[in-house]
Amino acid sequence: MAFLTFAIVYPFIWLISRLPMRVLYVFSDFFFLILYYIVGYRKKVVKKNLNIAFPNKSKTEINKISKQFFKHFVDLLFESVKSFSISKKELQKRYKYKNPELVNKYAEQGRSIALTGAHQANWEWAFGMTFSLNIDCFGAYKKIKNPYFEKVVKESRTKFGFDGVPTTLFNRSIYDRYSKGITSLYILLSDQSPQIKKTRYWAEFLNVKVPVHTGAEVLAKKYNSVVMNMKTTKVKRGYFEVEFELITDSPNNFNDFEITDKYLEITEKNIKEQPECYLWTHNRFKHRNKYDQWLEIRKASQK
Repeated sequence: MAFLTFAIVYPFIWLISRLPMRVLYVFSDFFFLILYYIVGYRKKVVKKNLNIAFPNKSKTEINKISKQFFKHFVDLLFESVKSFSISKKELQKRYKYKNPELVNKYAEQGRSIALTGAHQANWEWAFGMTFSLNIDCFGAYKKIKNPYFEKVVKESRTKFGFDGVPTTLFNRSIYDRYSKGITSLYILLSDQSPQIKKTRYWAEFLNVKVPVHTGAEVLAKKYNSVVMNMKTTKVKRGYFEVEFELITDSPNNFNDFEITDKYLEITEKNIKEQPECYLWTHNRFKHRNKYDQWLEIRKASQK
């Protein structure tokens, strides 16, 4: 069944990916109308998230951001499909890096980098950073259950030299690289909500106390890695710019969770600059009323 599904669906994905971007955006406009006005995909979730994140915005403003988000979201879906066939030339034209020299400076010093980021603008095209950065680029991804789709998606994301492993093997891969003295850049998109049972820290984020991922800070301290953030901005439709920002090159000088707090502060600022480009369809605030419950469980486990 897995192969049959792949054999039926993938040829259509491949053919669509071969179309010029201007044609893909015509398709995107059409599917936006269906998704937003007919299907209503996750509209309630998106508006709920926006109301929580921006309590001072009016209903009109929330509706405007919501509509802009869905237009961007459908564009992103087609841009992701384009990843299967996009050329180096087109990717470099559409996805630019503002200050790669900041990363390359530390790479020349033999320092590995924990690169934080968010699901903002277009993160799917980041696999082209190997063109601009003089360092092995490495990221974790959630493995696709269908092995045939898993194979082609991984090939697509790694075709320009970017490396990736399933999330479950990420920590082990970092340890292996560190043991071999391989200087690497590790991408960690840390803005989504972790499972409660795996939560180590809660913080204020977009007006809500939520559980947050701390993996970037933990890994940086363990291996004395430089911590940077990747800010992705949508310049115009189909064009993006990435700017790197140094958080610290001395992670062990920070108290626990201070680096995580700095990352959240940066991410919140970036979201507010382009709220329509953040991934509002995921239920980011689903644990917002569970802090006291988590605290009681944590206290009980420490007795």
